[in-house]
Amino acid sequence: METAEFLQALENEGRLLAAAAEKAGTDAKVPTCPEWQVRDLLRHTGAVHRWAAAYVAEGLTERRPLPEPAALDGAELVDWYRDSHRLLVGTLAGAAPDVACWAFLPAPSPLAFWARRQAHETAVHRVDAEAARGGAPTAVTPEFATDGIDELLLGFQARPKSRLHTPEPRVLRVRTDDTDAVWTVRLSPEPPVTTPGASGEADCELSGPAEQLYLALWNRASVPTVSGDQALATLWREASAV
Repeated sequence: METAEFLQALENEGRLLAAAAEKAGTDAKVPTCPEWQVRDLLRHTGAVHRWAAAYVAEGLTERRPLPEPAALDGAELVDWYRDSHRLLVGTLAGAAPDVACWAFLPAPSPLAFWARRQAHETAVHRVDAEAARGGAPTAVTPEFATDGIDELLLGFQARPKSRLHTPEPRVLRVRTDDTDAVWTVRLSPEPPVTTPGASGEADCELSGPAEQLYLALWNRASVPTVSGDQALATLWREASAV
């Protein structure tokens, strides 16, 4: 996917998140994040939007802590989230393609990184807001979902801080049914090593439509199909949070 496509997804997802949060109310529980109410979701996601926008707008080259969340609630908090989202979208849309700033996953450029990362950040938390609201979640395209799985496996879970470890080498396969995307995740006492494609035998395979698998791997839904060693599916659920 191109940066412009991620920006469009980011804009749409933020609007949907705000609308769902507004309808649910800031007191509502978030079933997909049981420790949160909607106010926590808005404060977190809005702070992340402002944090991300600052790197691009100010050309910051070192990591900074997240800003303190807004001490607001109710309609004022929803408005603050909308302002945070607009700030992020406007900053990314107006940035030079070669802007230099900090990023924490491999990407073609810092701008490409932040557009992609914030699109998926917002999509996952939009699902949280819609879970609080009730009713069916808004669909994402198989292409977007597949990209999100790719970012999670080749980006987040490749970092030294990943907690996906096994005492002995094991192989986890992840496969989408509707985009023909496949990843092979090699587990060991070290950080996971993921390669695109099906390479060798797998001890366990997680599969399903891309959208459902995307939400499952972000622990927002159940894995559609698990084949092989169920313990590796349990390991993912218990240790993959980022």
